This record gives sequence, structure tokens and C-alpha cells, in this order.
Amino acid sequence: MWSTEYTEETELAPARVWAALRALHEGRFTYEGGDDYVLHGPFAVGTRLSVTPDGQETFDSTIVELIEGSAYADETIYGDLTLRFRHLLEPVGTGTRVTHRLEIDGEPSDEVGPQLGPQIAGDFPEVMRHLFIAAASNDAWDPEDADA
Repeated sequence: MWSTEYTEETELAPARVWAALRALHEGRFTYEGGDDYVLHGPFAVGTRLSVTPDGQETFDSTIVELIEGSAYADETIYGDLTLRFRHLLEPVGTGTRVTHRLEIDGEPSDEVGPQLGPQIAGDFPEVMRHLFIAAASNDAWDPEDADA
């Protein structure tokens, strides 16, 4: 298995960050150059989603982990590889530590991971920046609207 992660802290409350993360994966918000998501069912483990990276082909992923307010992961099967994208939120002081993690597993992961992984995870800082902008926005993803 091969993995990489990017972690950053924000003064924003975990509920605000979670609401924006959920809105992103439900397809309720996107940003220029970001991935577009289409959820095919409830925001729950087992639900399939279509992901279209900017300028690329759409692929399918499945939600495999969901702990309301603190953890989300989806998996994509890519040939002999399984790509798992995990997002972890931890309260710290008066804010939140957010970690985006990519895990590549499967027979060729030790060989392919170091080449493919950095290409996939290269935008993690940009994704995090847009997530925090959306979470901080006064008119954005109110945590009380997360079930809407």
C-alpha cells in the first residue's frame, strides 16, 4: 500500500467544516477547477457517487466510511488498484485540524503509487483552501442545513 496526506488547521468550528465537506460531496457546491460530484442516493456508506475532475473523464466511487462530523472516505476501483480518499476532522483548541489522505492499495501499489499518487494528491492544498473558504462564507453551508 502507498499513501500520502495533507493536514492543515483552521479557526473554523468542526461543524462548519463538516457542513462544507458534506456539501461538496453531495454536489451542492463546487469551485472553478474543482471536482464535480453527483450523489446517487443518500449521503451514507454504500452510496455510489460520480466524480468528474476538471477536464477529465467521470469515474464512479463509493462511500465506504462516514462518521458524522469527523470522517468521510470514498473508494474508487482503478484496474488492479483501489484508491481511498479519506477526510478526517479533529477539534483542536477553538478550531479544526483537517487531514486529506490518499491510500492506493492493490498488487501494483508499491510500484504505481509513487508515480500516480502525487499527481492525484497534488491539489490537496487547493482543495483544502476552497473547503475553508466555503466553510467560512456567511451564506455558505450552514451546519443546520446539512440534512437538507
